[in-house]
Order: sequence, then structure tokens, then C-alpha cells
Amino acid sequence: MSGFSDRLPGGRKGTGSLKWDGMEVMFGSGTHDAIPMWVADMDFPCPEAVSAAVLSRARHNVYGYPFAGERFRRAVAGWVARSYGWEIDEEWVVPCSGVVSSIATSIIATTSPGDGVLIQPPVYYPFANCVRGLGRRLVENPLILENGRYAMDEKGLREALREVKAALLCSPHNPVGRVWSEEELAVFTDSCSAAGVTVISDEIHADIILGGRRHKPAATAGGDPGTVAVTCCSTSKTFNTAGLSASAAIVPDPGMRTRFLDAMRSIGHFGPSLFGIEALVAAYTDESCREWLCGLLAYLEDNLAFLKGQIAAGLPGVRVIEPEGTYLAWLDCRDLGMDDEALAGFFMRDLKMALDPGIIFGTGGSGFMRLNFACPRENLSVTIPS
Repeated sequence: MSGFSDRLPGGRKGTGSLKWDGMEVMFGSGTHDAIPMWVADMDFPCPEAVSAAVLSRARHNVYGYPFAGERFRRAVAGWVARSYGWEIDEEWVVPCSGVVSSIATSIIATTSPGDGVLIQPPVYYPFANCVRGLGRRLVENPLILENGRYAMDEKGLREALREVKAALLCSPHNPVGRVWSEEELAVFTDSCSAAGVTVISDEIHADIILGGRRHKPAATAGGDPGTVAVTCCSTSKTFNTAGLSASAAIVPDPGMRTRFLDAMRSIGHFGPSLFGIEALVAAYTDESCREWLCGLLAYLEDNLAFLKGQIAAGLPGVRVIEPEGTYLAWLDCRDLGMDDEALAGFFMRDLKMALDPGIIFGTGGSGFMRLNFACPRENLSVTIPS
């Protein structure tokens, strides 16, 4: 697809990119020549309609405090209706700056210090950071890996829910790439409902769905629609707008919405940025952006097939856990027989690939690495021996 295979003019080095310019801070000196495949953003330009909206607003030359009003809420409601068949009221939409801050806000709104909060590792590491940092008690229900595919531990879930007030769901799941089925989501939400546990659902990767699958919002699965108190979504992964700081929390219950807004104020979480508002509205309403997304998904599918072929040929001790969603490949490297430090060093030193070590994703992450394949295919071909 045009635009995805091409290198960015001048590349991303020197643009203030965490992924590219922050490598030596993260991985140490002498790593500047590695190809970064760690941070979960894409090495592709965002849709032209998004850039045009941001540039148009920039030309106004007054960059005061922003207000995300009705058009922001309408854009989010329209996107989730068209994309997932989820009809929501615009008033449910709370404009936010980012999904991680929304998760922290949700934890404050649904629990008290000392309460248990459930996660299902290996999982996006800010989950655990938020829980611990807010003085809550981390309770784990680790995922089960069987025959190359992860599943939730239903028995373990029911036991763990006895100890918690809230549960964090990652859907689609980062880093293992599962797109949870409606049946799996129903089991999860119904189990939480039966235990009186509130669900906070991170659905930031909801549009990056592979293999013809379809994302099911957790709030639309199971028997009690009120179990999922907060659903977090954003254009940041879908349209590569993470640096513009805009997301939304979908909070159906008025009382919970009041508590969420109170929690936002308590931690200085003041909503999306000026340019983030423009980017989100354009991405969710301009039909050319949906066409762009179709092209992106096709390119990612081809990248994944290429990556699997390269690894099978050049790294026989590594297995790709097939991602059903996200642009993140979870690599099972346990057969290489290396500890986590040696494994990270092998990818950086020998292959010149800067990846996220699996151990940072918690229980079950040791012996794994996470690779971001949302990049020009050339980057994959020059790093993995064939």
C-alpha cells in the first residue's frame, strides 16, 4: 500500500521521537545504530486529513487552553457505532489526554487505597505501575499459554476476584495479541459482575485487528452492561497520533462519570491537547481516514507474514505467538536458553534490534521479547538473518 513501505523523508531521528531519539537513554550508549522496534507507535505518517486538521489549527496562531466539546463527543460516539456496532450516548464520552492517565483516574474513581485490583499478565506494564503507585494492592490472574495461544484462566479468575474491587482488562491484549471473543469477554464480565467487581477496559488497540476478526467492546458482552464502568479508547495507535495527547473514556453511568471527573481533577488530568482534539475529530469523521486504516491493516498483515518467514528461516529458536490484533509480535525465545539479560543483549548486540524485554510485562514474560512490526518492511529484512 502506498505510503507504508516508503521511508519517511529524513527519518525520525532528531524529531524528538522517544522511539528513535530515546534509545541510548533506555538501552545504554552504543545502541544508536540499532533499529527501534520497542515503543508502540508506527513509523508511518498519519492520514493526510489528520495532518491537514492539525496544520489548519496551527495557522490560527493562538494556542490557549482547549475545549473538547460536542464535536469531540460526537466523533467518538460515531466511530464506535460504525466500527463496533456499539451505540452510545454522546454524554457518556469524557475527553481525556491519554489512556494510561484514564486508567489511573478510573482506579481512583472505583477503589480506595489498599483495595485489590486485578490484572492478567503478561500485560502492558503501566497497569501494574498505576495500581502500585496509587496505593492499591496488585492481584494477578496470569494468562495461560497452550499450543501457541493465550487464554484467560477462568478458575483462577473466579478465585482472584474474591480479593479485588476492580479489574483491568486489556482488549485487544498487549503484548500477547489476543482479540478476545465475545464468549471469553462474557465469561470475564459475568464473573466480575457476580463478584461485585468493576471492570476498567483498555481498548486502545481496538482498530488494529488482523485476520478478518472483529473487535467486541467488553461493555457489550455479558449479562450486566453496567459491569464495565469505563472503556478507554484513542486514535493514538490506530492513526499514529500518540504525541498529540487525546483519548476518550466512555463512562455510561452518571454517578460513575461524576466520580471519574472528580478523580480527573484530583490528579490534574485536564483532558486532551489543542491539536489532539483536531486530530481525533478528523481521524474519526473523515472517511479517507477509514480508507487509510484499511490500507494500514493490509500492510501490517503482509509485514507479519514476512516477519514470521524471516524468523523461521533465520532464528529457529524463536517462535512468533500469532497476534490476532495490535501490531506487536510476542516472541517466544525460551528455546534459545538465555536469561533475560542475555536475551535482550542478543537482540541488541547481534541483531541490532531494540525490542521490549518480556520481563517488563510481568509474570509470564521471562524468556519473551516484544517486537513492533509497524514499520517499513525494509526494517524487518535488514535485522533478521535469512
